Amino acid sequence: MSLRLQLNDYRLTTAEILYRLPDHPTLLQTYIWQELDLAPSYPQLRRFLDFWTRSLEGQLHSVRVTQQGPISPPVLRHATVCLTLH
Repeated sequence: MSLRLQLNDYRLTTAEILYRLPDHPTLLQTYIWQELDLAPSYPQLRRFLDFWTRSLEGQLHSVRVTQQGPISPPVLRHATVCLTLH
């Protein structure tokens, strides 16, 4: 299922959500959301944020979004340093 979505331009999207604590509105808490989503409209993230504003008490402060690039072959790198600890 995820490979099919990735072939249709969905990418792994991570959102860092800062929200205010209901009992202490001056304090901010962080929530990390991660899902396959379609840029630039981000329908899954928008659905989640709509749910958040409707159902949860913590008021949203800000949302920072990052996205993984398209599917590519894995990268193999060799170590340049080898250390031994006793």
